Amino acid sequence: MPILGLGTWENDDADQCAESVRTALEMGYRHIDTAQAYRNEQAVGRGLAEADVDREDVFLATKVWISELSHDDVIETTENSLERLGVDHVDLLYIHWPSGEYDPEGTISAFNQLFDEGKIERFGVSNFEPEHVEEAREHAEMPVFANQVELHPLLPQDELREFAAGTDLELVAYSPLARGQVFENDTITDIAEAHDASPAQVSLAWLREKGVTTIPKATSEAHIRDNWESIGLELDAEAVDRIDAIRERDRRVHPDFAPDTW
Repeated sequence: MPILGLGTWENDDADQCAESVRTALEMGYRHIDTAQAYRNEQAVGRGLAEADVDREDVFLATKVWISELSHDDVIETTENSLERLGVDHVDLLYIHWPSGEYDPEGTISAFNQLFDEGKIERFGVSNFEPEHVEEAREHAEMPVFANQVELHPLLPQDELREFAAGTDLELVAYSPLARGQVFENDTITDIAEAHDASPAQVSLAWLREKGVTTIPKATSEAHIRDNWESIGLELDAEAVDRIDAIRERDRRVHPDFAPDTW
């Protein structure tokens, strides 16, 4: 899984979404993230088809929404997602939240079936706490490949990162820029200035140092490129330690159906 991807949350203007996906892929991105709930899978598929990049070179991920997590609904809506995306499989299919119609046995049995049929290559979860991941593993016939969670310098998710490191689980950070709040943090802006980089690049580079995949949302070519160029930024140990020492905490995503343990 490429360690930097393009997030598409709230990119719901179809033409803009397709163009941002095409732009990102032709710039060098090889990881595109979407979801049923984003209502842009068709536009993402159009961008994928229009880009001068082979489908087999792209890591494509989508997610099943909480109202569609019964066994039969997972099968039906995933097949609909594949049709909208214009592909015969996705590289990673997530359970979006352990909420709503989620039932570990019934939901994951559908993921097992989709895996056996070759419609998904990897099984992922999103917004899962360690106990949810362990429960999912009990029912999955394939590895739980990734957990996609909110993760950024203002929400470093130490427990989840430690758990992932000890269980061969990839972490994927959504909202890796804390919905823009990293631009207001003095430590990050100071480090950015010292490295002739943007605060976004500093935050993404810090996450990369932690072994975390990031999927920052971007629509304009300028922002897509700024995030892409974070790959060339190497933070020294002092900069990483300074970001580690940030004590400000700010969870930006907390719907009423989030796990009680949050």
